[in-house]
Amino acid sequence: MTVRLPDDAAEPAAADDAALRPFVLTSGRVAPGDAALALDTLLRADPTGAPLAVDAAPQSRALLRLCRGGTLSVAEAAAHLALPVSVVLVLAADLVASHHLRPHGDRPEPTPGHALLQKVLDGLNSL
Repeated sequence: MTVRLPDDAAEPAAADDAALRPFVLTSGRVAPGDAALALDTLLRADPTGAPLAVDAAPQSRALLRLCRGGTLSVAEAAAHLALPVSVVLVLAADLVASHHLRPHGDRPEPTPGHALLQKVLDGLNSL
């Protein structure tokens, strides 16, 4: 499936790069970096509209164009771009770090520690 955006007739869409391995698209990175993004994190293009670097990947350009059209979750963007969610998480984190995208929504809660889980288990066992 090829995704074509109205203002993108001359540039190949991200789905045309299906033969590329995900680690190539993310330069070998598997984690989204400092930005704590989740599948349900909403992404919106920064209204300042700063241009991307000349050497930005076509997938990053396509993600930014999608988010300029409205607010999308990371999962929705991955579906539109026909890319793995893990790749979109890394690309989105890069665009957030460069102030091209703004994440909206709650940051993921830290997982409870072992001590708290043990207290809950002890409390349930005492019932």
